[in-house]
Amino acid sequence: MALLTKRETAEVVARLAERYPDAKCALNFTTPFELLIATMLSAQCTDARVNMVTARLFQKYQGPRAFATATPEQMAEDIREVGLFRTKAQNIVATARILLEKYGGEVPKNREQLVELPGVGRKTANVVLSNAFGIPAFAVDTHVQRVTNRIGIVKSDDPLKTEEQACRKLPREMWTQAHHLFIHHGRQICVARKPKCDICPVFELCHYAREQVRLAAGNQRRKAEP
Repeated sequence: MALLTKRETAEVVARLAERYPDAKCALNFTTPFELLIATMLSAQCTDARVNMVTARLFQKYQGPRAFATATPEQMAEDIREVGLFRTKAQNIVATARILLEKYGGEVPKNREQLVELPGVGRKTANVVLSNAFGIPAFAVDTHVQRVTNRIGIVKSDDPLKTEEQACRKLPREMWTQAHHLFIHHGRQICVARKPKCDICPVFELCHYAREQVRLAAGNQRRKAEP
């Protein structure tokens, strides 16, 4: 089955935008630095739990200078509720110190510089660029990976290739919005197990849904055979 065209992909995004008009970043932040820290914490952790932790964390440590003065052990105690908290604590403290030493305490607006920071991968960099600085970027998390492949916008198990294929299908100004829409869709309807295809707004366009219909029809035929 051929992948969706640019026109069909735009139609998918339009339908999802109608379904999720308030789709946006679910992490709470007031500065680019806070978003960077929150996104680093969000790996293998729900946004709701991260927001619970950062509500306390950002009151205790205000800005990169305060984070840089903490020890990794102190930071680990402050973020204990999130997964991989010891590794994340080391990366957060190290990142804060690098920001002070190299960038005057500012978060760089450049992907190449962002991914050089400890614990910052391409997904985190794209989240920061798009949500903190308004620079179009398409971050691929597990929801985006699953949804774009299921629908038939991309075909790849590699997040970088998924990003590249999706970005070729969409105008640059739609990358950030599409990212948020695919996340919302993955959380609410196109869930990992037993997706709710019966209430999906892009059912007719979706490769996965069409395949399920084909399989169901085949099963019906086999049952009807003498």
